[in-house]
Amino acid sequence: MAAQNGKDLLIKLDLTGDGQFSTIAGLRATRISFNAETVDVTSLDSQGGWRELLGGAGVRSAAVSGSGVFVDGATDERARQIFFDGVVAGFQVVIPDFGVIEGPFQITAIEYGGSYNGEATYELSLASAGALGFTPLVSV
Repeated sequence: MAAQNGKDLLIKLDLTGDGQFSTIAGLRATRISFNAETVDVTSLDSQGGWRELLGGAGVRSAAVSGSGVFVDGATDERARQIFFDGVVAGFQVVIPDFGVIEGPFQITAIEYGGSYNGEATYELSLASAGALGFTPLVSV
């Protein structure tokens, strides 16, 4: 796989709950991480004293974050509404030349900032709130 343009990693939000996703406006940097807890089943009978893990038993999660400029678009307004209402909403994360991660996320943090002679900025953090789906992107 060739090098990818960072601006192509997108966070998208379902604005109305109808499955139509829009890219969150103003984002300049995005990141997604996946985690899986382990369940240690090591016992005195474990071969050579090596740790043993129970496959498929741990809790899996994903965390998404983004930062950018505040543009006060429809996606910004919807993200604020989701945060203050404390609801879980549908999101997509598009990873270039890899695929699309889709599922329920809760917005866990929104931070706003700005400097005297600069633009208003914000940071957004999301935590997975259910099963996530993956759709591979088809390369042509």
